[in-house]
Amino acid sequence: MRLTRSSSLRGYVLSALLLLAASAKAQQAPPTRTDPTEAAAVNAVFDKLGQTASSAWNISGDPCTGAATDDTNIDSDMNFNPAIQCKCSGQNNTVCHITKLKMYALNLVGPIPEELRNLTHLTNLNLMQNYLTGPVPSFLGELTALQYMSLAINALSGSVPKELGKLVNLISLGISMNNLNGSLPPELGNMVKLEQLYIDSSGLSGPLPPSFSKLTSMKILWASDNDFTGQIPDYIGSFSNLLELRFQGNSFQGPLPTTLSNLVQLTSLRIGDIVNGSSSLAFISNMTSLNTLVLRNCRISDNLASVNFSQFATLTLLDFSYNQLSGNFPSWVSPNLTLNLVANNFVVSNSNNSVLLPSGLECLQRDTPCFLGSPQTTSFAVDCGSSSSISGSDGSVYLPDDANLGPASYYVTGAPTWGVSNVGTFMEASKRDYIIQSLNASYTVYSPTRQFRNTPDSELFQKARMSPSSLRYFGVGLENGNYVVTLQFAEIVFEDSQTWNSLGKRVFDIYIQGERKEQNFDIRKEARGSYAAVQKQYIIPVTRNFLEIHLFWAGKGTCCIPSQGHYGPSISALSVTPARNAAPKRSKNKTGVIVGAAVGAVVVGLIVVLTGLYVRMQKSRKLSLEQQDLYNTVGRPNLFTYSYGELKTASENFNSSNFLGEGGYGSVYKGKLSDGSVVAIKQLSETSRQGKKQFITEIETISQVQHRNLVKLYGCCLEGNYPLLVYEYLDNGSLDKALFGNGRLNLDWPTRFEICLGIARGLAYLHEESSIRVVHRDIKASNVLLDANLNSKISDFGLAKLYDDKNTHISTKVAGTFGYLAPEYAMRGHMSEKVDVFAFGVVILETIAGRPNYDGRLGEDKAYLLEWVWQLYEDDHPLDVTDPRLAEFNSEEVLRAIRVGLLCIQSSPRQRPPMSRVVSMLVGDIEVPEAVTKPSYVIEWQSNAMGTSSSEPGAEAMSLSSVIDEGR
Repeated sequence: MRLTRSSSLRGYVLSALLLLAASAKAQQAPPTRTDPTEAAAVNAVFDKLGQTASSAWNISGDPCTGAATDDTNIDSDMNFNPAIQCKCSGQNNTVCHITKLKMYALNLVGPIPEELRNLTHLTNLNLMQNYLTGPVPSFLGELTALQYMSLAINALSGSVPKELGKLVNLISLGISMNNLNGSLPPELGNMVKLEQLYIDSSGLSGPLPPSFSKLTSMKILWASDNDFTGQIPDYIGSFSNLLELRFQGNSFQGPLPTTLSNLVQLTSLRIGDIVNGSSSLAFISNMTSLNTLVLRNCRISDNLASVNFSQFATLTLLDFSYNQLSGNFPSWVSPNLTLNLVANNFVVSNSNNSVLLPSGLECLQRDTPCFLGSPQTTSFAVDCGSSSSISGSDGSVYLPDDANLGPASYYVTGAPTWGVSNVGTFMEASKRDYIIQSLNASYTVYSPTRQFRNTPDSELFQKARMSPSSLRYFGVGLENGNYVVTLQFAEIVFEDSQTWNSLGKRVFDIYIQGERKEQNFDIRKEARGSYAAVQKQYIIPVTRNFLEIHLFWAGKGTCCIPSQGHYGPSISALSVTPARNAAPKRSKNKTGVIVGAAVGAVVVGLIVVLTGLYVRMQKSRKLSLEQQDLYNTVGRPNLFTYSYGELKTASENFNSSNFLGEGGYGSVYKGKLSDGSVVAIKQLSETSRQGKKQFITEIETISQVQHRNLVKLYGCCLEGNYPLLVYEYLDNGSLDKALFGNGRLNLDWPTRFEICLGIARGLAYLHEESSIRVVHRDIKASNVLLDANLNSKISDFGLAKLYDDKNTHISTKVAGTFGYLAPEYAMRGHMSEKVDVFAFGVVILETIAGRPNYDGRLGEDKAYLLEWVWQLYEDDHPLDVTDPRLAEFNSEEVLRAIRVGLLCIQSSPRQRPPMSRVVSMLVGDIEVPEAVTKPSYVIEWQSNAMGTSSSEPGAEAMSLSSVIDEGR
């Protein structure tokens, strides 16, 4: 169609107008621009923690767009998680700074990324409810604009850095439920604007700093379940704005400070477990705004009538249990008030206004003999929480125990032969579960057939009875005499995983006949994991035909993982049987002749024994003086010590028939102790006298590092110049023998995968979760041991610290191979936890391939495992490395494990992931990044091989390999 000139002109003008309009619009809404340093930092933080941004904004572009800059409330909206929020300024708001970072309940794994320090405009940092490990970084103190910071419910370790005291604008700080240690730094007293401090269940200890007296803006202070000592400071009474105070489960000394009476605005007060001293109730008289009042086990001696509780109109929970309160049961009790007044000295009757008292209250006071009975039985067994009888492998019939017990009630069987009582109310829990049930393997639904480790009686552990405060079992009408009391436990609430749900901790005390047998008993710690049985046995005398087993919560343990109301004592089963080998009762009709003969025999025997002891003491006098000198210098060890003679007998004089192997630190022998238990005895190489003093300190340190994937250290022997360590004995020996030794085992793929996962978890614990962080330095297949169920356990951890770094301690089995040493350690002596990560990469590839890292019999192409795996990976045939003995395997799982192994053996330690991320990658919680960089040492080997003639066998192993061999 032909256009006229006028129409062309109109078209040109229209186009020009549209361009002008578009230009004007662009000028009206200029693009925002995030500070480039902050944009790079937030990208790095998300990348290191394996997260992608909310769909509302694009982290790969400009972060400060969309929901990050509008009126969206990211704090409460879970659709924006992870998320950031920005504050823009400048002309047309074109310069934006990141002010909020939220990564809440995402099960993030690994240390807090250092790049976080570049977000200097942050006012709100929420990393709560993840599985972050490593220390609380001191660089957080550089983020001085922070007002709200929560690192609670993670696996952070180490001390609280004093640099946090620079956060003078902080209003709320949360570090609860972590694995911290040490005392609170006094510098935190500089946070004078602080209104909320959450430090409960964080592992802290020592007295509260005097500098905290400056925190007079405080409104919420939670500090339960720690080991704070000294008296509760008087200055707490100057926190006149305080609304909530929690001080349960510490080691505070009494009496309670009278200055607490100034806290008249309190709505919730929880104090418990006071050591020594005696207090009255006078200080609470004016706290009439309280809705929760817990003064449990506070050593309070008073009469309830001393306080006019009728003025406490808002009170809904009152717990005065385990004190010395007296008088009549109060008349002001209302149906809306939840009470716990057990274990006091009240006079209980229903005459006060016809109030219906809690069931059994009169029998739950101190020294009230409601459960005594005449002798009629010598045994009973209970499957706690079960609704049916179960026959155990010990021949006992475990009776059901599904009585619906409330906050203060008891149940006695009809016979009667036994009874049970429960006391307490789960704080702030909407659902009260006094009987709990095991979950299936995926922790999603209840399972009636869950298999438990360490027991042939998994059926006994499917349910358990749980109490928020006090759980008692009674033997009623037992014949007097000695009994074997067997208590069986398993943790079925907290899962074993690198998620925040696994961070819960159950801690309680065990009393039998009023005597404390276990303090701070932790089922999962004792069993080395959840869904594993623990059995405790005691020889107990019964008099008055009555037995009492008391499981008591002393304020320790987490309150709200995986949800509110999962704490306090729990038990799966118990049995009481006569002690067959107990000393017989003294007969009254023995004659004087027999007594005289016995006395004479004893005198002669004593002379012989004392003579032998004198000779022996003269021989060992010098040794005893030397050992006592050591104890005077560094203190007596807290762990169990064995005599040399005891271990010599156990190993049959270190007979070669009991020889288990030669490690980098000495020889290992199998031994059988006098009680029949089998142990592994490690005979360390000689140390100097100075080394022996250091040895005691280091061994005590090692004994505190406990995990289900670490070989347990039972004790030591300090006699002579060759110290001995006593470890648990593991039936299936070392991983290298199981995989490619003479006694190799038929390990299928699921077993191999669990072995590798166990090693990874053990290393993650050593590096990031233990309060004492350890670099192993010598991870290899021969230092991984397998128990009877083929669970993997790392041995020799921490022993490198006992030796001078100049001395070699790493052994080799095949000459000319480079083993497990990371390049930076072999060539420059640089030591970090990434050395262990490298070695783990070698071990996991060995486990997949079923062969050692060097095997010259396989030919030049396959001799070096790492080189061969990389070649197959580049050729897109990585699964060809899989052990041909594996008839079937999960190819996706094997490929993921191979890729993890390749990441771990990167040349640069910076490119290797921390072990916590290795665990998450193996189980599939996070994706495995592509290992795109072939390690430089592999390239070097290949280059050397290409330039090496066949007349020079082994020359391809030079360069790095020769350096490593010299280090061995």
